[in-house]
Amino acid sequence: MPTSRRLPRVGFTALASFSLIASGAVGAQAAPTDTSPAKEVELNLLSINDFHGRIQAEGESAGAAVLAGAVAKYRQENANTLFVSAGDNIGASTFASAAQQDAPTIDALGAAGLDLSVVGNHEFDRGFQDLQERVIPRYGTKSEAEGAEGADYALGANVYEKGTGKPALREYTIREVDGVSVGFIGTVTADTATLVSPSGISDLTFGDQLEAANRVAEKLSDGDKNNGEADVLVLLTHDGSESTACDTIAQESTDYGQLIRNADEHIDAIISGHTHKPYHCSVPVAGTDQTRPVIQAHQYGTTLGEISLSIDASDGTVTQSDTKLVPLAAEGGSAFEPNDAATKIVDKAVAESEEVGQQEIGAISADILRGGEPAGDDRGVESTLGNTVADVHLWATSNEDFGGTLAQIAFMNPGGLRADLLYGKNGIVTYKAAADVQPFANTLITMDMTGAQLYEVLEQQWQPEGASREKLHLGISEGLSYTYVEDAARGEHITSVSFNGKPVADSDTFRVAANAFLASGGDNFTAFAEAKDHADSGQVDLDATVNYFKSHDVVDPAPLGRAVQAGTEWATVSLSSATLAPGGTLDVAVSDLEPGAKISASAFDGEVEVQDIAAADGAGSTSFQLTAPQKLKEGQYQLVISQVGREDISVPLTVAAEAPTTPSTQPSPQPSASPTASPSASPSPSPSPSPTQSTQSPAPPRPDASQSPAPDPQDLADTGFAYSSIGIIAAVILVVGLLMVLLRRRGNTH
Repeated sequence: MPTSRRLPRVGFTALASFSLIASGAVGAQAAPTDTSPAKEVELNLLSINDFHGRIQAEGESAGAAVLAGAVAKYRQENANTLFVSAGDNIGASTFASAAQQDAPTIDALGAAGLDLSVVGNHEFDRGFQDLQERVIPRYGTKSEAEGAEGADYALGANVYEKGTGKPALREYTIREVDGVSVGFIGTVTADTATLVSPSGISDLTFGDQLEAANRVAEKLSDGDKNNGEADVLVLLTHDGSESTACDTIAQESTDYGQLIRNADEHIDAIISGHTHKPYHCSVPVAGTDQTRPVIQAHQYGTTLGEISLSIDASDGTVTQSDTKLVPLAAEGGSAFEPNDAATKIVDKAVAESEEVGQQEIGAISADILRGGEPAGDDRGVESTLGNTVADVHLWATSNEDFGGTLAQIAFMNPGGLRADLLYGKNGIVTYKAAADVQPFANTLITMDMTGAQLYEVLEQQWQPEGASREKLHLGISEGLSYTYVEDAARGEHITSVSFNGKPVADSDTFRVAANAFLASGGDNFTAFAEAKDHADSGQVDLDATVNYFKSHDVVDPAPLGRAVQAGTEWATVSLSSATLAPGGTLDVAVSDLEPGAKISASAFDGEVEVQDIAAADGAGSTSFQLTAPQKLKEGQYQLVISQVGREDISVPLTVAAEAPTTPSTQPSPQPSASPTASPSASPSPSPSPSPTQSTQSPAPPRPDASQSPAPDPQDLADTGFAYSSIGIIAAVILVVGLLMVLLRRRGNTH
């Protein structure tokens, strides 16, 4: 077990006695030696991190009541117990807490006797002013911890006032435990500036954690009581490793790796957070032959971290340490009894959140549904809700208020969608309805992925053998599309991937957004976990959705068709006529589209383009008019129907000197508004033809190039009469000639 890196402090009396003995100023009889053993103080440090408002017992989260009960039990066993947090107590919370700006979480942790906490990046979600004026004071009034002040719940030694360099938060706090002074220093990831809205922290800077931690540690261990002194030092850092392997953690080159190795040798233990990983390790201290305990207690109140320190009370030396992680939730119930006070707080919060949930946040134009029939029954098919939520997450990580590297693509897992958004009577969406869709309060993570990794993650939709579902269809954001073969061999389903209409190359790099569950490789999507430069966006999925709705008057369902089976026709095109004259117009109807799908069209070797075609209606149909340029040459052309990520559909057209006067063989349509395509004209209302069952109109017989354009039908009739008259005359002449020959021969025989 590691021991303290410090030399024992020697008191003034001992130094004075030594001086007297050395100078011979004491009597011959030496003072009796104290042979009694030194007093050992057993300090127990309980810790949580990244609680994120998980006050209810749901899934792996034990809930605030069980957490409080566990702390109470440990305190009964050892009065020298302190309960601390490594940050992100609030923010990215589930609905019962988030609906009330996390006041229930602060109250419940207060009831549990939380002694102190470092500030996390999510404590800044509502801005520094909110942290100062609402969060910190509430901790101060609600905490049951002895001697706690509000500022003790937002320690941040590396958070400074911009321009002055003065600490913006309390840097440390000291607790007295059975005659031992225990100092707690707090630091937060320097990436916080990119994880929250810049407007909320415009007056702050986030400095280097190692510099701040060592600066404060030196002050608290320099022997000068005027600037604060502590026998034992503990660093609380809202930063952590992405690994759970102690060997890897001890050697990593990240800021966190530098911090845990190079933190001042007077720091006896490090309690971590931010990365939501479970680990407890002994990490070597640079420049010494010692190690110190480093711990992180997973996330969401699933686990309680425990560091036990044996301290020589005479000099503050840590003589022994031990660490472990204690599961709080278990199958069949927790080993800890729920705390009554915390239970009442949680029950009240749940009841009040139902009222808050009725607040209106926006509107939708139609039902936005999960996959399958009924909706949500099939996670293996594309859904409008999956694509819509992916669009929301992309917006949240790429709009002007986002402080990080802007995302280009977003993904959403179908299992994270737990309810549909239904239009109802008027399309109004409530806060609770949005929360029901994504109830897990996942933070949004951004990362760098190569084109090859995009192919890989799309391929991983077909789950490995033994998985509970054969396929999990990811929702994807606008701009990304792909084709696939459903029954292909494993690893060969994806045939093409496009981004903004251009093929994706393996070497391309994209900034991608996904929720924390996917980003960590959940549901067997390991390619996300293998991506580079993972960064917490500082946003939770529900908050992103609420902000998206508030920023849009009406939200339309995202179209289907971003994923298309290779080699299949994706639409039916019908024309009112396959032939038209220069300057003529024909009606085009496109059906069998996905509702809401957008298409474009071009014709006559690109001379005419139509971009403003109405999105497909609920039946998957749309229509427009196509006008040929007045000076267009006669001949054969193509009408090309396009949709991003799909192969174009080409339909043949003939341009003749005059359009045929015979009516179209296709049914006459009812008038409807649709765009008109022409070189200079904008779309205008026109009749729309009824669709046929074929995917393209039949091509007319290709004319012989040596023949002139088809004549008028009346001209054909006149020409036939002339030819028959000539035949009669020729026949008469032939008969007369034969008679004359016969008469001449008869004359010769006489």
